[in-house]
Amino acid sequence: METVWLSAEEEQAWRAFRRLLIALPARIGRDLARDSGLSAADYEVLSTLSEKPDRRWPLRELAAKMEWSRSRLSHHSARMQVRGLIDKEPDPQDARGCLLRLTDDGFGVLEQAAPHHVDSVRSRFLEHVSADELAMLRRLSTRIADLPD
Repeated sequence: METVWLSAEEEQAWRAFRRLLIALPARIGRDLARDSGLSAADYEVLSTLSEKPDRRWPLRELAAKMEWSRSRLSHHSARMQVRGLIDKEPDPQDARGCLLRLTDDGFGVLEQAAPHHVDSVRSRFLEHVSADELAMLRRLSTRIADLPD
């Protein structure tokens, strides 16, 4: 198969997008650590667990949703468990798996972190795009993120 190289315009757009993928999460992550002591990974786990009414999620499903390996999530969740943010419970549907549960303390930490995180997202991202640009970005992001592997 012959490689179709990027045009100058495509390369500039791709490089700008790659820079955004690095800069924006790094800056928001630094804000999160400064404001709440949480890493971006901690916040992702806590906020995703909080989406469920009972705050429980099978590790294998949570790893898939977050696009992490089970091993990565297992190791990260063990560190969060030591801090009292989450608990692990047996998974009645999977004898080899476990459920991750957001603790009350973990939920409290998330509640305290969320307003600061939203402020960071606003100041570093949302305030710099128009409503039309935001709508287009949502459509593009959804389309590309939902492509099969």
